[in-house]
Amino acid sequence: MTAPVHLAPMAGVTDSPFRQICKSFGADFVITEMVSAKGLYYKSKKTASLMSIAKEEMPTAIQLFGSEPAIMAEVAPLLQNAGAAAIDINMGCPMPKIVGNGDGSALMKNPALAGEIVKSVKNAVDIPVTVKIRKGWDSDTCAEFAKVLEANGADGITVHARTKEQLYSGKADLNAIKEVKNAVKISIIGNGDIFSAEDTKNMLDFTGCDGVMVGRGALGNPFIFRQIKELLEKGSVSYFPSDAERLKTALLHTKMLCKSHGEHIGVLESRKHIAWYVKGMRNANILKNRVFTAKSLDEIVEILESATLF
Repeated sequence: MTAPVHLAPMAGVTDSPFRQICKSFGADFVITEMVSAKGLYYKSKKTASLMSIAKEEMPTAIQLFGSEPAIMAEVAPLLQNAGAAAIDINMGCPMPKIVGNGDGSALMKNPALAGEIVKSVKNAVDIPVTVKIRKGWDSDTCAEFAKVLEANGADGITVHARTKEQLYSGKADLNAIKEVKNAVKISIIGNGDIFSAEDTKNMLDFTGCDGVMVGRGALGNPFIFRQIKELLEKGSVSYFPSDAERLKTALLHTKMLCKSHGEHIGVLESRKHIAWYVKGMRNANILKNRVFTAKSLDEIVEILESATLF
C-alpha cells in the first residue's frame, strides 16, 4: 500500500462538492472546512451545515477549531454523529480573526492548553482525534509540541511546515516534518508546497512521514491526486488532463455546487473554482471574464461547453 494522500481543509473551498471531486481522482481522505466549536455550542445553523458529509466522499474528517476544552468536548459528539471518520483539531490556522481569539496556531504558544483540548475531545468520542499544526508560531517548536499532543491521546498529527508568521509565504521546511516524525510514534502527515506528484515523493523520501496532505496544489487541479498515485505506485506519471477534461470537470463541479448550495450561491462559488481550472489555458482571461459575469447555471454551461468540444 502506498502512503495515503489527504485533501487539506481550506476555508471557503473544501465543501462537499470539492471533496467529492478530489475523492473521485484518488484522494484517500478528505477533511471539511473549519467548524467553530463555539458556533456549534450556540447552535448556529450555518456552522452546523459545514458538517454535511456525502457518502461519495467518505471517509471524511471534520475539522474543529476552538480553545476552550469544555466546549470542545461538549460539541465533539455532534461531529461523530454527523458521520465524521475522525475529528481533526485545528492548531495551525494563521488568520488574524482565528488567532486573535486564541484559536488555531495561537494554541502553539500554549502547549498545556493544547494538550488539555486533545484530551477532552478524545475522552468525548469513539473516533480518532488528530491535530493539524504548524512548524511553530515564529520559530521551530513543532517537535516538542507534538510530544505534548501525543501524550494527551492524539492519534495523528499533520504538520504544515511553515510558522504562523510565514503564513503561506516562503518555502515549507521539510526538516520540521522530519523532526516531528522522529519525535513521536503516532502517524505524521506532511503538508506544504505539494504542487506535483514529484513534490509528494520528495517529501515522503526526505521526512519519512506516513502520508501527505495537498492544499493549494489541488485548487483547480484535483487531477494531482491521480498523478501522485501513479508516481507512487508505478514510478512515473503518464496522466496529464487535457483542456477538454479540465473544462468538463469544471462544469461537473459547478453543477454539483448548484445542487448542493442552490443555483445562486453555486454560481457565485463556481467562479473561483473555474478560474483555477482554466489557469494557463489559451484565452483563459476571456473565459474568466465571461464566467464572472454569468448569473445562471445555464450561462455557465453555455460558456464552458462553447470553450471547446468535449
